[in-house]
Amino acid sequence: MMISQFRWSAAVHIERGRFPHDVVPVNNNCLEPWPLKFSHHPTQIQCTFHSSHTSGTEKKKKKKLIDPLAYSSSYYYYRKTLEKLRNYMGSQGSEEGGSLLKKPRFLCLHGFRTSGEIMKKQVGKWPESVLQKLDLVYLDGPFPALGKSDVEGIFDPPYYEWFQFNKEFSEYTNFDKCLEYIEDYIIKQGPFDGLVGFSQGAILSAALPGLQAKGVALTKVPKIKFLIIIGGAKFKSPAVADDAYASPIQCPSLHFLGETDFLKPYGLELLEHCVEPTIIHHPKGHTVPRLDEKGLETMMSFIDKIQKALTEKDQH
Repeated sequence: MMISQFRWSAAVHIERGRFPHDVVPVNNNCLEPWPLKFSHHPTQIQCTFHSSHTSGTEKKKKKKLIDPLAYSSSYYYYRKTLEKLRNYMGSQGSEEGGSLLKKPRFLCLHGFRTSGEIMKKQVGKWPESVLQKLDLVYLDGPFPALGKSDVEGIFDPPYYEWFQFNKEFSEYTNFDKCLEYIEDYIIKQGPFDGLVGFSQGAILSAALPGLQAKGVALTKVPKIKFLIIIGGAKFKSPAVADDAYASPIQCPSLHFLGETDFLKPYGLELLEHCVEPTIIHHPKGHTVPRLDEKGLETMMSFIDKIQKALTEKDQH
């Protein structure tokens, strides 16, 4: 983000890393617009100073130290405090090669008859080295569970579901309301760079880019750019599938396939609709797995790839 996009009203004088006592801010209202003037380099801010010190004249009353609010809003403060600069820019990230990598923000859609809080605990098994690179937001499904949850006795209620379906998973109830619910949340709490989905949430997440491209869903929010699919599959109903998979899923996607997962054959079918998907194989069943050494390497490589893509997009 270019410094020229900002306006600063604090007069900054830096001497040995501090503000001299006789320098006071021109404008105490740090939020009042004040256009930047640049010298020879765009990052050098031309500032105006008022000093109470004048040699050969009667000593004036000492001014107060620079206004703390003005100091905390100055470019110097943000340059010296990288973490606050990241927060000001609206996205935390990590440094690589002297540039600030954007932290991808994902909306997480949980499994059938579980919850956002449960998914947070499931994903929390991943190493901190992974979690600290992602901004994960967990959303509860729109409908309270209408039946028994498979995680009762393992995770505490409440439990939610995204939509209802028949035994053959070929007919869906409240699916349109589910799409409206997700879009409304993204409008209010977004933007998000991508989706993380598990089980029912994974099936839904993998279908949303195609539905969005066809103008069926998420028409009022930015395009979904990335997917992380855990125990996913395809919709069977032509009413949904014809739009969801009408064209290949172009966005970068990471897929977890469990060796004993009952959805694995359907997860493999989903891969056929993805352009260059990244795959993590694990020996478990239908679960959010821990990452072994190879899985961790694949995960970190995928995150680095999307971080760089987001950073390059922002720079352009």
